[in-house]
Amino acid sequence: MRISTKGRYGLTVVVELGKKYGEGPLPLRKIAEEQNLSEAYLEQLIPALRNSGIVNSVRGAYGGYKLSKPPSEITAGDVIRLLEGPIQVVEGIEESNVPQQSLWNRIGEAIRDVLDKTTIHDLIEAEESTNLDGYMFYI
Repeated sequence: MRISTKGRYGLTVVVELGKKYGEGPLPLRKIAEEQNLSEAYLEQLIPALRNSGIVNSVRGAYGGYKLSKPPSEITAGDVIRLLEGPIQVVEGIEESNVPQQSLWNRIGEAIRDVLDKTTIHDLIEAEESTNLDGYMFYI
C-alpha cells in the first residue's frame, strides 16, 4: 500500500486545521507557506474534504477553512480513505493462494486498525511532544 501525495497533503491540511480548532478559520495560503506546500495543490484537495463534512469553509476577508468537528473525532483513516479510496495492501487478492490471502488480509486489517484508531488529536500531540524533545531545560 502506498499513500500518495494527495493523502499525505490532505492529512497535513487536516492536522494544521486541528491545531487551530476553535480559533476560527485558517486560510490555505497560510498552511501552504508554513508547510512549504503548493497552495494550488491544496485547493484541489479541499473540495473533497469539504463535501465529506471533515472541513467547513468560511467566506470573506478573514475566511478560510476549519474542522467541522473536534480533532479527537476525526481519524487518519477518515482522511486517507476519502482521498485515497479503499485501503488495500495488494490488488487482486482473490487471485492469490489461500495462505497468501490470509497474510494480505491480516496486514490490511492491521493498517486499517492503526489508521482508524489514530485521531487527528493524536497526531497533533505526537508532533508537539516531538518538538519538545529538541529543547534542553536547565535548572
